Amino acid sequence: MAARENHLKNLWDDARAGSMTESEKLLYRSNLLGSDKRVTNFGGGNTSAKVMERDPLTGQMVEVLWVKGSGGDIGSMKMDGFSTLYMEKVEALRGLYRGVAHEDEMVGYLPHCTFNLNPRAASIDTPLHAYVPRKHVDHVHSDAIIALAASVNSKALTAEVFGDSIGWLPWKRPGFELGLWLNKLAVENPQMRGAVLESHGLFTWADDAKDCYLTTLEVINTAADWLAARSAGKPAFGGAARPTLDAGQRRDLAARLMPAIRGLISKDRHKVGHFDDSPEVLEFVGSAMLGTLAPMGTSCPDHFLRTKIAPLVVDFDPAKPDLEATLASLPAAVDAYRAGYAAYYDRCKHADSPALRDPNAVVYLVPGVGMITFAADKATARISAEFYVNAINVMRGASAVSTYQGLPEQEAFDIEYWLLEEAKLQRMPKPKALAGRVALVTGGAGGIGSATAERLLKDGACVMLADIDGAAAQDVAAGMARVYGADVVRAVAMNVTDEAQVAAAYATVAVEFGGVDILVSNAGIASSAPIEETTLALWNRNMDILSTGYFLVSRAAFRMLRAQGIGGSVIFVASKNGLAASPNAAAYCTAKAAEIHLARCLALEGAEAGIRVNVVNPDAVLRGSKIWSGEWLDQRASTYKTDKDGLEEMYRQRSLLKRSVLPEDIAEGVYFFASDLTAKSTGNILNVDAGNKEAFTR
Repeated sequence: MAARENHLKNLWDDARAGSMTESEKLLYRSNLLGSDKRVTNFGGGNTSAKVMERDPLTGQMVEVLWVKGSGGDIGSMKMDGFSTLYMEKVEALRGLYRGVAHEDEMVGYLPHCTFNLNPRAASIDTPLHAYVPRKHVDHVHSDAIIALAASVNSKALTAEVFGDSIGWLPWKRPGFELGLWLNKLAVENPQMRGAVLESHGLFTWADDAKDCYLTTLEVINTAADWLAARSAGKPAFGGAARPTLDAGQRRDLAARLMPAIRGLISKDRHKVGHFDDSPEVLEFVGSAMLGTLAPMGTSCPDHFLRTKIAPLVVDFDPAKPDLEATLASLPAAVDAYRAGYAAYYDRCKHADSPALRDPNAVVYLVPGVGMITFAADKATARISAEFYVNAINVMRGASAVSTYQGLPEQEAFDIEYWLLEEAKLQRMPKPKALAGRVALVTGGAGGIGSATAERLLKDGACVMLADIDGAAAQDVAAGMARVYGADVVRAVAMNVTDEAQVAAAYATVAVEFGGVDILVSNAGIASSAPIEETTLALWNRNMDILSTGYFLVSRAAFRMLRAQGIGGSVIFVASKNGLAASPNAAAYCTAKAAEIHLARCLALEGAEAGIRVNVVNPDAVLRGSKIWSGEWLDQRASTYKTDKDGLEEMYRQRSLLKRSVLPEDIAEGVYFFASDLTAKSTGNILNVDAGNKEAFTR
């Protein structure tokens, strides 16, 4: 057992579990199992326990099935993630079952079995847990087990590895019929501690929560050890057929490929990308069996639902790299994939099948480079990549000991376009307004930059914070990640006056998110001095950051936006001072005026490509703004014959509305131009200054 525990360790803590109720032990067991992707992937698998509970109506003790509800994740779920059902009523459903042709109607009966008005919907896997005659049941999608389950001689291999302690069932779509099959297997073979489901996964059971957990670990470890021993000395996937490029080359190529692919597949709905060049991926995309295995698709239903019928293998030869030729070939490759997917739909559809969904690939495999995945949001793109890594591990194991087989095409379609899955999709919340959009915010660590980033994140965008102070940007990003999730926010050090750093920042946003849709050019400084005291160095510093810097980040944005071909929005955070002259600030005012005129020029150039360029002009944003924390504050206070404390009040009283302007106010103006609220607006200037007649644009 010691050798096997090097694969999956027993994490059960008797002291911690000792005071738990049976339902709490179920949650504990679930979270332990879900914490390791070698056991099951995100959202995959389910767990259950049959627990004696007091009926809230009769006061009598009744048996209640606690089982992971629909759409949950056993690794992160809480107690409210379980559905609860009267076992007596679930047993009564057997009398209502009319056969496989009426399978789906049984799901409609599950709400009638609900215990204690629990609102958590029961999943289609509920019968598989209910009818196993044991108190505790685990269902997981371990790579090692699925490698056996996805082999052409799956049944024989299962018997060879486990003898008669683990049973085997042929492929059957999850549901009531499979639950009855599992019941029959367990009842007729009381010595069995679980079963391998062909092309699907593992079920294990016991009458004690800890025993069930340990059984799951032991079965997985046994399979992993057997696979390792049988595949020792054999080259994975038939050995390497293509070289792997070095890490820098891989990243550079991904930065060019991802915006191009993103543009081709985001015409109807914006997608977010994820790049994976882990060792498992590189081994597979460089292997001799890539061309054979990739078109076969995945086997486990959970893998398939996340990764589609098959990946798209990008035409790229790392031995003779020609990126321009690869980029030129992408439109035809994407069109061919779409046509193939539509043909698959037409071959397999039923009279009541839901309409054809997005026909674009989710997974893109690039030999020598890695794997790119695209989805409607970053988390889904990342999780899809994780699922395909699981599929790679399955294909490696199965092809080492047998012959790998994917799901039969019709079975795959019947899962993908299952009416119950369609109903689940229809229940999902409507995407936020900026879902699928990617924003780059310069000066992202400052008050306006961070407020803007947060406003965009609230409405579903992914955000890259760029700032000359990389450490500060990372700190701000970490705080936002705690609120909005680690998937959606990143940070990069970038000096807007350094051409190489600007290019590197855009390469980073391409690799992290797939491209860019929104540029918020906000990096800035401020200076104050009478003209005769304005040094050339001070003048040039203003021009470098506020004029040249805005040019460089905009030029890079235009290049990426044009590569994508799906439009975009560029917003300059300029200043009231770009329209209204101010004493003792000639360098600053002139540079801000240059920003505004640059925006006008870019609005002309970008219009034919759907790239909108607009300006937000703040005034006197003191709170949280870095430019007010140094000499500028003292200088402006001196200019207006007041002190630091009186300056904000002076600005407030100077405005027509007599109100202070805050970073959040500027963020709202930026959001207005970034969103589709202004989809037909470009070349505009929006003053957010509480009213300043000198800055009126007309």
